Amino acid sequence: MTVNGLGYDRLVDGIRARDVRKRFRTVQALDGVSFDVEPGEVVALLGPNGAGKSTLIRILGTTILADSGSVSIAGHDVIDDSTAARRSLGVMIGDERSHYWRLSARRNLLFFAVLAGLSRRDAAQRTEQVLEEVRLTEAADRRVGEFSSGMRARLALARALLAYPPLLLLDEPTRNLDPLSASRFRESISRLARERQAGILFATHNLHEAVAISTRILVLAKGTIVREEQAQGMDADRLEAAFLEAVQSQAERDLPSEDLAVRA
Repeated sequence: MTVNGLGYDRLVDGIRARDVRKRFRTVQALDGVSFDVEPGEVVALLGPNGAGKSTLIRILGTTILADSGSVSIAGHDVIDDSTAARRSLGVMIGDERSHYWRLSARRNLLFFAVLAGLSRRDAAQRTEQVLEEVRLTEAADRRVGEFSSGMRARLALARALLAYPPLLLLDEPTRNLDPLSASRFRESISRLARERQAGILFATHNLHEAVAISTRILVLAKGTIVREEQAQGMDADRLEAAFLEAVQSQAERDLPSEDLAVRA
């Protein structure tokens, strides 16, 4: 079945994480993380550096395994059915550098579409679709090396969409973008959730961005989800206050009791 005639699989499930834990030697990177991302929902993942965001994204993207807990992507367990899980997930990294800069945007996408398993005919058709979705059709035959940072970000999103993934995982997608490019990129993300019912999890440090496009906001600190907020009715100032309160509260809980006594 398709959504809006564009070949998106109708989603039966979203992203499910239950009691996910990961330790690197003496560092407990994730300590019992549980959350969901539903179809058509945009969920922002906030957290200070070292909170565990990158580790969580790598586990969801099936590049590393959790020590315990469970993760499913569109109903596919990331351990027992990792291939199907990967096919259901489009991943975009903010500073994506794996495109071939001497090739055009169109030729890059054709290459990655075939690599993803599409036939040459389907790859050509899908390439034109995603170029139009991210508003790059007019620049499709320009070399990627000539693209602005905003155009490269939209190209990275197009690549993530090639195999019709019902779910998207975005890691600081606007990190290197100017305000105008970032705004246009956020419009693309909102449109995907609204029109295609894509479920989207994106990690960001930008509180204004989180408020602008998300349905729900998760705050990760010390490897734990310490706060969950509905984005509706939230503004950046209120979110900043809630974020700082949650992170500081978690930091104080992790201090030895004698340290707390000294601070008091």
